[in-house]
Amino acid sequence: MRRLGLILAVILVVVLALPAVAFAQDAAGSEELQFVANTIWVMVAFVLVLFMQAGFAMLEVGFSRMKNVGSVVAKILANMGIGVLVFWAVGFGLAFGEGNALFGAEGFFLAGFEPDGIPVSLFFIFQAAFALVSLAIVWGTMLERTKFPVYLIFAVIFVGLIYPMVAHWVWGGGWLSGLGKQDFAGSTVVHLSGAMAALAGTLILGPRIGKYDDEGRPQAIHGHNMPLAVLGVLILWVGWQGFNPGSTLAAVPEIADIALTTNLAAAAGVLGGIVMSYAYRRNVDVGMAGNGAIAALVAITASCAFVAPWASVIIGFIAGIVMYASLVFFDNIGIDDPVGAIAAHGMGGVWGTLSTGFFATPALSEANGGNPGLFYGGGLGQLGVQAVGIVAAGGFVFIASLAVFALLKATIGVRVKPDEELNGLDISEHGAYGYAESLVATDHPNGNGSSNPAAATAQSRE
Repeated sequence: MRRLGLILAVILVVVLALPAVAFAQDAAGSEELQFVANTIWVMVAFVLVLFMQAGFAMLEVGFSRMKNVGSVVAKILANMGIGVLVFWAVGFGLAFGEGNALFGAEGFFLAGFEPDGIPVSLFFIFQAAFALVSLAIVWGTMLERTKFPVYLIFAVIFVGLIYPMVAHWVWGGGWLSGLGKQDFAGSTVVHLSGAMAALAGTLILGPRIGKYDDEGRPQAIHGHNMPLAVLGVLILWVGWQGFNPGSTLAAVPEIADIALTTNLAAAAGVLGGIVMSYAYRRNVDVGMAGNGAIAALVAITASCAFVAPWASVIIGFIAGIVMYASLVFFDNIGIDDPVGAIAAHGMGGVWGTLSTGFFATPALSEANGGNPGLFYGGGLGQLGVQAVGIVAAGGFVFIASLAVFALLKATIGVRVKPDEELNGLDISEHGAYGYAESLVATDHPNGNGSSNPAAATAQSRE
């Protein structure tokens, strides 16, 4: 009897324990399943962000003249090669490694770094793709007159030091993160940083031959292929579906809401660019419609997880307007930006960063560890933090980049010779045209070359 009672007691304990065991197994299985889902999703997002390099290539090819298209794709490839390796060796550790308020001090070559939710290898390549986007922004403004070695040297410094410092301040636990700066996917870290480096390089480089007449008035130098430029815009638009939703770093339902705000903003940005081009020129500039989409995508990148859909429409539309007004302003003060990158990525980044301080909702801010914006009763606090981030990050990148480009100008030079610029960088820098030679014009007086050799030489700063 005693033995039977013992057996029954054991059976009772086992039966009572089975649900707990099953629950533990289910919990372990659920965690593993979530890890796999996160890995798959971020891998897809990485591919989309990496594919944005094709978008930059097509956009810049379309806005370039035929004699320079080969140099565009050459620097895209070279900078991808340099960027990935340098970020692996140095930049990633400075950006995301444990350290101090200014920079990380470990994680070089990925050693000792363990992110939550996804493998370290995937976190690295995803972040490396972001660094490559920021680097690509720099070169759009410096097309058609920059020496190829300048691209290579600056890529090492930018991806290895300048960009990682800003990334650490905001995303790696640095001092701006401590202040509460909100930049979900990189309006400041990626886009403003790239644009400020581009501005520094363009100031050192000077405008293209033929861009300004003898009285200093800007002259249009049209790109050779608008369909390619728009293809580039569309590729970038598609890539942004990885850029913003992928920044969750997790397969969660919120990626759908982030995709919604991203695309509503882009659509409104197209309309903003169209409205401004028609108001200014009385026709619809296709290139500016595309740049309106890009400026809006840049702007919503900071706030995509913090704002309601209606606010994303306002953010995107204003971004298109700000982009066009900025482009006209920069053109008139002598800053020659062939693709409008400073206006789209720089001013779009400024507006997007500030817009988070205006439109962030209390619920979304709380869910993402932030604070509500001014229009939701948050006061001026968050807006002030956003403004500090713009000044600090933008100012640091500009000054550091200006110093690097100035040093390069004083040593190896940053600009090709006037006759090389007139002939085209394809033949002068790479020894072969990107298109069939019979198609390439090199001596047309309206932008492809110069009808005034003396003026051409005077415009070159080298």
